[in-house]
Amino acid sequence: MSSTISDPPPPGVSQRQRRKQDRPQELMDAALALFGEKGFAATRAEEVAVRAGVSKGTLYLYYESKEELLKAVIRENLSQLIAEGSEHVDTFEGTTSELLAYLLTAWWERVGNTPASAIHKIMLSEARNFPEIAEFYAEEVIIPANQLLARTVQRGIERGEFRAVPLQEITQVLCGPMIFMSLYKHSLGACPCLSGQVDPSRVIATHIDIVINGLLQRTS
Repeated sequence: MSSTISDPPPPGVSQRQRRKQDRPQELMDAALALFGEKGFAATRAEEVAVRAGVSKGTLYLYYESKEELLKAVIRENLSQLIAEGSEHVDTFEGTTSELLAYLLTAWWERVGNTPASAIHKIMLSEARNFPEIAEFYAEEVIIPANQLLARTVQRGIERGEFRAVPLQEITQVLCGPMIFMSLYKHSLGACPCLSGQVDPSRVIATHIDIVINGLLQRTS
């Protein structure tokens, strides 16, 4: 089990050293929460520092600007997961249906069903006002994710498991409902009158089932 902030520090590491090591993650967690709640533009650096329990000056020791902090949040929560998925495609020994189901399920468990899902809301609402961050997001997340999914589907086509489909378009079909469920969670999903009417996990599971069955090579 991984340690938490309340755990005693390892032998030879003081509590002060431990707090210093944890600080970047604490700042990213605070930033993600506030950016999701208030929006990126409306959140001040001072608010992130207060939420993380540090001074504004301490925040700037780790991140030179609010923009760099958001980039760190994106790298930590999305870029790393896409890189892991790419490695998994290279070593996976099962069917492509199993591989695709694994990738989409892992994305939902580690992004869509976690605080990281707020990143989609942040980017869709702020991208036009912050083109540099939008460009960063495209290069770090959108393009690699599309390449990962296209490579996965191409694997199935080459093995005769999937029928031939346009790869660029299928990546959008795969991603669309996943992102929509993340946005729903941070918008209409918070309305009391809709509480319990939509189960995002079941929607994602149904999406995966329908897409995979639609991709399978027809035998007759």
